[in-house]
Amino acid sequence: MKTMTCRQLGGACDLEFSAETFEEIAEMSKKHATEMLEKLDKDHLKAMEDMRILMQNPDALQAWFKNKRTEFETLPER
Repeated sequence: MKTMTCRQLGGACDLEFSAETFEEIAEMSKKHATEMLEKLDKDHLKAMEDMRILMQNPDALQAWFKNKRTEFETLPER
């Protein structure tokens, strides 16, 4: 099991997500982002806007995901 924070995944807080795979972590982060969007959390809305801008460049988005996956894979097991 590995742990990453919302902030490590491009978010705005230090909430921790723990999972066996990067895909599971990404899904937890997405769910958290949706919850923060519903609450109109200002810091998370800013982080989501930054991600929206990143998504406009498919190469940059792919590189971002590759870097985050690599970061996940190099984390120690907990």
